[in-house]
Amino acid sequence: MKYRAICENHLYSKAYKKGKKAVLPTIAVYVLPDFRKHVLMKANPEKKYINRIGLTVGKKIGGAVQRNRAKRIIRHAYKNIDTTYKVKTGNLIVLVAREAIANKKTTDVERELLRALKKLELI
Repeated sequence: MKYRAICENHLYSKAYKKGKKAVLPTIAVYVLPDFRKHVLMKANPEKKYINRIGLTVGKKIGGAVQRNRAKRIIRHAYKNIDTTYKVKTGNLIVLVAREAIANKKTTDVERELLRALKKLELI
């Protein structure tokens, strides 16, 4: 299943300012309850709450190739965790890559993302 993306800039800002956060060496996670979750549930064919996911990778990570690699690794790690542990739904989740992600493998990022989600009580 493809995940729903956060498309509005103001939602990123709200998640940064008002959301709970967990910061680890390779990834930072911001979580905020989604106030539009009821509308999105009605539009969903399965009539279930969903999470909206936002990815942010800054230029400190490297060039376009390194940034795209970081995004792929984060997406894959989140997908593995969601299928294995079932992350709580109805939230805005912003995943921010940090500089240490440049030379990490997917399993390392997955381990840290799992720690962050447990810290935020999403698992």
